[in-house]
Amino acid sequence: MPGRRGTITFFVIFGVSLVALATALNVGWMVMTWEQIAPLILGMLVFAAIITGLILNTAFLVREIKRNEQHDAFVNAVTHELKTPVTSIQLHLETLLKRDAVVTEEKRREFYGVMLEDSHRLLQTIEQVLRTGQAGRTPLHLERLDLTALASECVAFTRSRLHLPEPALRGPEADVIEIMGDRNELRGAIINLLDNAVKFSGDHVDVQVGVARQGDRALMWVRDRGPGLPPVEAKRIFKRFYRVPGPLTQRVKGTGLGLFIVQSAAKRHGGRAYAETAGPGAGSTFCLELPAAPPATA
Repeated sequence: MPGRRGTITFFVIFGVSLVALATALNVGWMVMTWEQIAPLILGMLVFAAIITGLILNTAFLVREIKRNEQHDAFVNAVTHELKTPVTSIQLHLETLLKRDAVVTEEKRREFYGVMLEDSHRLLQTIEQVLRTGQAGRTPLHLERLDLTALASECVAFTRSRLHLPEPALRGPEADVIEIMGDRNELRGAIINLLDNAVKFSGDHVDVQVGVARQGDRALMWVRDRGPGLPPVEAKRIFKRFYRVPGPLTQRVKGTGLGLFIVQSAAKRHGGRAYAETAGPGAGSTFCLELPAAPPATA
């Protein structure tokens, strides 16, 4: 924060100085005659520099305003994502602790299940925030991994956690495709892709996960049949805190960090993450492209 405040202060002072210089230059032009060609040309050059500086200063301030708005939206989203499960857990615990409450064994187990789901949701939000703060800082622990097996493991975990039937979330059907990667970081990225696809599928979840090898690259994709997104948003959604504006995004809660974590993990492994869509109503495909591992030596 001190660094950002210093930068903003510098640009504010810079802008005020440019305005003062422009005012002085304008007054000078008023008393200048056409016989003074050299000062006129110099004044034109200085004026062009002032205009350029003002444009850059305005662009910086606009960017800062947008960034602050994104930060505020992030804080509100995280607050909601943390407060909702904690409130739910508290209410269920208070119900269980009431002496006069008649709670059957079946109802008690139902409460335990709800509290466990809320705990998972709470933990996932905390992990997203921690992964964002540690993005690019922690060293990678590379090992030879089967991308197909890792994707199948993440599919099974997500299916179990979200109580989805097997047809709603289908895993990859491919041979062994090996990569060199950090298991924990890639597992977190894949789970974020799956959660994103399920959340934005609406009431009818139909998600397919695939893995393939393309030359020296390994490709994993997650395809949903949801509402899709405008093609212009395909690159923006991987920015930190960014969420596509619209009524659907307002209904689906989130922190705006999931796809940023995916992109960060892909870049750290020498790959990339990208989205493909035919437009609103046509579903979306999110791809994770990584370098394939060289053949194992004997």
